[in-house]
Amino acid sequence: MPAIFEKPSDDESHHLKALFVKGRVDGHLISKILIDGGAAINNMPYAVYRKLGKGDQDWTKTDMMLKDFEGNVSLVKGAICVELTIDSKTLPTTFFVISGKGAYNLLLGRDWILANCCIPSTMH
Repeated sequence: MPAIFEKPSDDESHHLKALFVKGRVDGHLISKILIDGGAAINNMPYAVYRKLGKGDQDWTKTDMMLKDFEGNVSLVKGAICVELTIDSKTLPTTFFVISGKGAYNLLLGRDWILANCCIPSTMH
């Protein structure tokens, strides 16, 4: 039997919002940290990387390629391990520095979620 899924109306979907938190990266306050259980890796836009006072010598070179939200493939600039603090928990966290922009300052994926034994609600 075929199933038909209809798009919920605005009244039915007002509670569906992205999960954003605040934290500190190497002591610098960062807002708009997006926790996304659908992301396989942690991303840091290059603009945020520069705001942290980091330079090209601070990352580890990588030949990894990523596909952005529009399906465009681009080379990752590098990987960097930083101390990420959210609330009272601090863990070394590796981010892949990307040249793209997003609606977030940092994106935390499944790797970070599992390392912190978190079960984020995608329906908060």
